Amino acid sequence: MSRWLVVAALALWAGLTILFAELRWFRRPSLAERVRPYTPGGLGHERRAGAFSVVSIRDVIGPLASTFGDRVARLFGVSETLAVRLERIHSPLSVQAFRTRQIGWSVASFAIVSLSALVLGVPPALAVLFVMAAPLLAFLLLEQQIGNESRRWQRRIFLELPVVSEQLGMLLSAGYSLGSGLQRLATRGSGACAGDLRRVCGRMRQGLSEIDALREWAELADVDALRRLAAVLALNREAGDLGNLITEEARSIRRDAQRELIAAVEKRSQQVWIPVTVATLLPGVIFLAVPFVAAINMFTNN
Repeated sequence: MSRWLVVAALALWAGLTILFAELRWFRRPSLAERVRPYTPGGLGHERRAGAFSVVSIRDVIGPLASTFGDRVARLFGVSETLAVRLERIHSPLSVQAFRTRQIGWSVASFAIVSLSALVLGVPPALAVLFVMAAPLLAFLLLEQQIGNESRRWQRRIFLELPVVSEQLGMLLSAGYSLGSGLQRLATRGSGACAGDLRRVCGRMRQGLSEIDALREWAELADVDALRRLAAVLALNREAGDLGNLITEEARSIRRDAQRELIAAVEKRSQQVWIPVTVATLLPGVIFLAVPFVAAINMFTNN
């Protein structure tokens, strides 16, 4: 009886400690919380977390989920880092938040598939296969979604780039500087290039030069046409007629887009003939097979 009282007392003590640790008047503030009011911006919103609060658990799980998710992604051939893809598509999620969401979906799918296998009475071999495959599929599904979104954003930049280049060339020919021209395109545009140009202008306000900001955008977007355009814009202070150079580059980008369109149309036209060929050859094979089988039967019977 005394042992059970000791165990109950220890459990009560641990529970009260966890409960009171969430109360501000009970727990002792950490050094970071005591120093925060004396730092720039420290009088704003202050995040207070107890020893077992949601924030503290997230801070512990986030780095672990990020490391584990990066290793699994590299294992399945994803070479580009998640931070670059999230920044490319202007995602509000951080790397840790996205990886934590992936781990959460994987754990939820594991629990759902496990309960379903127990309720439905699935054979053990299939149950193990489903239980092991469900978390991995949930993880890879979110990874595939972010990859598809990144490729769609790159495609939008490639398709919008000729128009944006021509507009920038017209602005430079009209007397605008490179910085003011980029700012005008960023404020008046609404596409993918305009969104990226707003980030470029933000980097310029932070002290980065126009050329360095454009090169940073080209590396982040990972589009060959944008790299060539950034190389042309790097001649801003050396070339006397930069507007014509940008216009020629825009025509080159448009020709690349037209070649890709023609290749896609030809590929689809070739794919159309596949069912037609199959539908044509199948009756002919049947008509040839009937007398062939009859001849074989005749020779075998004789």
